[in-house]
Amino acid sequence: MKTSRAFLAGSIALLAAHSLHAAPRTHRLEVTPSTVAYGYYWSEAQPVLRVASGDIIDVDTLLTNTPQGLQRAGVAEEKIQPSLRSVVEEVTGERRGPGGHILTGPVYVEGAQPGDVLEVNVLSVDLALDYGYNGCSGFLPDNCDKALPAKIIALDRRTMTAEFLPGIVIPLRPFFGSMGVAPAADAGRVSSNPPGRHAGNLDNRELVAGSTLYIPVFVPGALFEVGDGHAAQGDGEVDQTAIETSLRGRLRLTVRKDMKLAWPRAETPTDYISMATDPDLTTATRGAIQEMIDFLVAEKHLTQHQAYQLVSITGNVAVTQLVDKPNHGVHVRLPKSVFKR
Repeated sequence: MKTSRAFLAGSIALLAAHSLHAAPRTHRLEVTPSTVAYGYYWSEAQPVLRVASGDIIDVDTLLTNTPQGLQRAGVAEEKIQPSLRSVVEEVTGERRGPGGHILTGPVYVEGAQPGDVLEVNVLSVDLALDYGYNGCSGFLPDNCDKALPAKIIALDRRTMTAEFLPGIVIPLRPFFGSMGVAPAADAGRVSSNPPGRHAGNLDNRELVAGSTLYIPVFVPGALFEVGDGHAAQGDGEVDQTAIETSLRGRLRLTVRKDMKLAWPRAETPTDYISMATDPDLTTATRGAIQEMIDFLVAEKHLTQHQAYQLVSITGNVAVTQLVDKPNHGVHVRLPKSVFKR
């Protein structure tokens, strides 16, 4: 009897330990009129999905356009996604926010509370279409021929390239231009256009598969949203668009209670990345550099003096985007390879 009881107690303990380390669940999240936040991040948005910390979402996103806009640019009617048609037709009036992006979500992450950090591991990003588009406006719009429609660009999934013009071939590095959480309640329903402390429309070309984004949490559940798919983009996104397209991705969402952040941060297999945004480009640049200094002081135990020197010696300061009014974005990449221990 004692042996049986001991065996039973041991089995219960093993089962309890296994449950604590159970594999994360994967949740499929398709785009429908009821699973999108059209043009906004908002603390009062109703979650379309609830997940546990550490779970994975297998999520569809739609490009930032309309069926009519794509048809004017020359896309055949049969190549326009039915999900785009239904979202544009059905999500209208007060359900539309002030921005232009169709964002999938929000996703409520159990356990996330204000002051925590949401860790977003980008596990995979796949092209959902064999085309994308590029418009012309942005930072220097006088260069644009207003008589021309958006340029439709064929995407070659086999070679992961796109031919911009004969003899000009673009390597494809797909990423989500917008990944963010709800801002604090007093911000109200904010436009999806400008990025901020809640992340959102960062348009950071480094956030491809294999990267990790860390976002400060402002409301219970974080209320994560994702969209604005890009097949390729340069730093700055100067004409206001990348190669805009629809994407499917797998993202792991994990609550980090051991981190405290003022601004989003990121890392890739090769770099640490700090970020900041502001209507004034100089202020955004100061913020991104200081964020990297603060990271090096806290995580690598450098003095502020040493950290500032290291950023100057090996850091790369880049303009993330110049076109998401009113905020400009700046990020700093610092290579992990300089740290030998």
